Amino acid sequence: MLVTFHTDAWSSITIFGDVAVTLLKMAGHSGTAPSTMRAADIAPALARLKQALAAAPKEEKKPPVRAGAEDDDAPPPVGIGLRAYPLIQLLAAAAAQECDVMWEAGAPPV
Repeated sequence: MLVTFHTDAWSSITIFGDVAVTLLKMAGHSGTAPSTMRAADIAPALARLKQALAAAPKEEKKPPVRAGAEDDDAPPPVGIGLRAYPLIQLLAAAAAQECDVMWEAGAPPV
């Protein structure tokens, strides 16, 4: 599942569903889709999200893999802090311009 976030203050962004639900819950929302966040609620939600991300355990560094191991080409894991960056930018823009944020399950139309 994908979740697409929309606001008049920023371009729409699409995030994997499980990550979106986690981030919404960190921001103090139920994590349901579709849903909306009123402009007045965005700044406090953004602050809660940033606080929760700061308190989240940091990703552990993988030990070096010996040469010839079969997962040499595997990309490093992407942590929740990096995955949250687009949503943080969207929420910050919406808060600055006092716009509502809406989200829905599914990818945006092409």
